[in-house]
Amino acid sequence: MLSIVLLGTGNLAKHLFDELKDKGNIKIKQVYGRNKKALSYFQKDALTTTNFNSIEEASIYIIAVSDDAITTVSEGLINKKGVLTHTSGSVAISALPSSARRGVFYPLQTFSANRVVNFKEVPICVEAENNKDLEVLKKLASSLSGKVLEVSSSQRKDLHLAAVFVNNFTNHLYQIGQEICEKSQISFSVLGPLILETALKIKTLSPQEAQTGPAIRNDNGTIEKHMKSLQNKNHKDIYSILSNSIQKTHGKKL
Repeated sequence: MLSIVLLGTGNLAKHLFDELKDKGNIKIKQVYGRNKKALSYFQKDALTTTNFNSIEEASIYIIAVSDDAITTVSEGLINKKGVLTHTSGSVAISALPSSARRGVFYPLQTFSANRVVNFKEVPICVEAENNKDLEVLKKLASSLSGKVLEVSSSQRKDLHLAAVFVNNFTNHLYQIGQEICEKSQISFSVLGPLILETALKIKTLSPQEAQTGPAIRNDNGTIEKHMKSLQNKNHKDIYSILSNSIQKTHGKKL
C-alpha cells in the first residue's frame, strides 16, 4: 500500500485528496498546511498538521503549493525517506533538494473549487531520477488516471506553456466575449453551443484545419467594423494581434 503525505490546502490539493482518500491501495497519512482553518476540509478523513516537525514518514510526499513556495516547502522534507514530488507544470525537478528522492506528479488539468473533475480522463505527467521511483509514481498515477505519461522537465515546461495558451488565455477571451455581450444586453449563454463545438472539433480536426472567421477569410471589411465597435483599447489590441497571427499562420491560403 502506498502512503501519502499531502502538502497544501488549495484547489489541487483538495481534488487530489478527494480522489485518493477512498482508494483501497492508498492511504493518506497526513495533510500539511500553514493555515489551520484551511485544514478543516481534510480533518474528517486524515490527520492534519501545521507543524513541519510533526510530518510523518510516507511512501510519497505530494507538494501541491504555489510554484514560488515549492523550494521552501521541500527543504523542510530533506530527511524524509519517501519520494518527494511537486505538482507544477513549469518548475523543474531540480527545484527539489538534491539529497531527496526527487520526482514530479503533474496532473494536466484546470482545477476549480466546487467543480468535479473526472480524473480518469486527466493526463498525469510523472518524472523521477531512477526507475524504482518512477514506477512508484506511475503506480500512484495509474490509480487515478488511464492516461499516465513519462515527461521530462523540459517537455513539461513546454507542455505547461501550451496549456496556458489553450486554457488560461482562452478563458480570458471568454471573459472579453461576456463583456461584449453584456454591453448589448445579450446573455453570454447564447455563445455556449459555439464554444462547445469549437472544442469538440479538435477531436477530429487539427487546430489549423478547424480555423474559421474573418481573419482566415481575409475579410478586411468585417475586421475593420469589429475594430471600430471595440471601445476598450486592450480589447482592440488583442483583436488585432490575434487577427494578424491567424493571417500570418494561414498566409498561403489567403
